[in-house]
Amino acid sequence: MEPTNVVLLLNVCLFLNLKLAFSDPSNVPLGIHPLDEKYFTSEVIKCKDGSNSFTRDRINDEFCDCVDGTDEPGTSACPAAKFYCRNTGSTPRFLFSSRVNDQICDCCDGSDEYDGSVNCPNTCIMGGHTEYKTINYNSRINKFSSSRTKQKKVSLNGEDIIPKLQGMKAMLIAQVSLIGFLVFLCLCGQRTKARRRNSR
Repeated sequence: MEPTNVVLLLNVCLFLNLKLAFSDPSNVPLGIHPLDEKYFTSEVIKCKDGSNSFTRDRINDEFCDCVDGTDEPGTSACPAAKFYCRNTGSTPRFLFSSRVNDQICDCCDGSDEYDGSVNCPNTCIMGGHTEYKTINYNSRINKFSSSRTKQKKVSLNGEDIIPKLQGMKAMLIAQVSLIGFLVFLCLCGQRTKARRRNSR
């Protein structure tokens, strides 16, 4: 065989190998949206924000190589990353990466709790994960508090905190306004009493 034919044959084999690797959903790296699967097929992948590049074997390796979390779609290593729940039979959705392996079943297919610390049954076809979370939430909390197991610290994402802080700010403003109004009423009451005393 000629050298050009050998190179061509090797390229075809490599292409078919990559194509077969991604045609089976079990070989797709965890947490990747189906439209992004082609983005992760090359051996060297560039971060979506352009800040860095990484090799394919560094996807979901629990180390944040990209600031935007491109290399860690299936772990909680990068605060900016998003995890994609396929939820076959129900509605697919994105989660904050801080919710991956946090011992709470957020995806109805259980794919966000792949480390084995919690057994999440697939409830997608049964109408989603809300009923399962409601029924089993208290029992899971009791189990963790009584068994004195080490719990993993969950880092909060900035997008998780912003709505909470806005709600707290509104509550604080309402409380300060109420206290100001009560002080105003007390001062008016004292002023009225003082006027009555002076008029006698």
